[in-house]
Amino acid sequence: MNLPAWIARRYFFSRKKRSFISWLSILSMLGVGVGTMALVVVLSVFNGMEELNRQIFKTFEADMTISPRQGKRFMAPPALLNRLRQLPEISLLTTVAQDNALARYASGQTVVRLKGVDSTYLHRQQLDSAMLEGKLLLNEDNINYAIVAEGVRNDLSISPVDILTPLEILYPQSGQAFSVLNPDAFNRERLTVSGVFFIESRYDNFVLAPLTVARALFGYQPDEVTSLEIQLRPGTDENQARQTLQNIVGDQLIVQTRDDLNTDLYRTIRIEKLLVALTLSFIILVASINIFFSLSMLVVEKREDIRILFALGATTGLVRRIFLTEGAIIALTGAIAGLVLGVVICVMQEQYGFIRMGTVSSIIDAYPVRLDSSDIILTGVLVIVVTILTSWFPAQRAAKIQ
Repeated sequence: MNLPAWIARRYFFSRKKRSFISWLSILSMLGVGVGTMALVVVLSVFNGMEELNRQIFKTFEADMTISPRQGKRFMAPPALLNRLRQLPEISLLTTVAQDNALARYASGQTVVRLKGVDSTYLHRQQLDSAMLEGKLLLNEDNINYAIVAEGVRNDLSISPVDILTPLEILYPQSGQAFSVLNPDAFNRERLTVSGVFFIESRYDNFVLAPLTVARALFGYQPDEVTSLEIQLRPGTDENQARQTLQNIVGDQLIVQTRDDLNTDLYRTIRIEKLLVALTLSFIILVASINIFFSLSMLVVEKREDIRILFALGATTGLVRRIFLTEGAIIALTGAIAGLVLGVVICVMQEQYGFIRMGTVSSIIDAYPVRLDSSDIILTGVLVIVVTILTSWFPAQRAAKIQ
């Protein structure tokens, strides 16, 4: 029989009457439980937000993007493209020419992000689930089409049904004096709007067009692009594929994964997650301070019992372990209950989404959550460390009673 654990359980569970110390211990247990539950839930929400952003980016961006280290365009000769396409890791390679431009439709105009892509872009099938109206079409019967984002459609009041009103794209000519009154200062292309897509507000100013149209507008040479977008085959190791691609394209170009392109956003989410975790950790620490006070008062209350134990031959180590175990019972009971309740809440939210976002414009109805075992382990370790810190001094004080 573990004598310290038995005595500690008697002190906590087997009291004939509930004293102030008993209620303070229960309050400490509830405080640790609520703080632990909140920590698990909030960390899971941040994990869910990070995963949600990954899914959003996956709808529009490629697995790998090759872009110049300096400047915004580079030469991509057919020899380089063929060599990349022959790699077993690559499923699709899309050449892209992208820049800001001015869009006009009927009497409206707005600045857009024109993205010219070749025919392989639609084979990626990324926008299939994001289409609101019309169809995915860039070129048919020698007619060039444009696929516009919901924000552009709203700014210009575009109707994909109206095939008679073209979307006019203007881009300043290089070497010409810039003037809105000079008709020769801009390259112009007219496109028929074939569809409207919506992903997220950061993509609301995009217009997708054929690569030939974008190159003509920007004044690019036939092999000139701003980036190469690559879709990897399922099961491909991203780090190994990135290193392989980097070795082929050389030091003048940089190969980035989808996460690399959005590293600032992920860093912001992780910093916010860290700050919130620290805040909730302080709440757990404050709740655990009650353990310190309840154990300190329990030591005073059980002073005669401690003297009897010493008289019966108990060592200072045994007495210390009694009160350390008492603190562990209080804290771990609350922590385990908090962990279980936090996991249950996250699982129910993931399955049923009963906590709503509360905003009409949100792309999802309920808060996203994703349980991560490392968060649960970290929370458990935090509670254990706090328990040891708050229980050690009362236990040490009890061990010194003569």
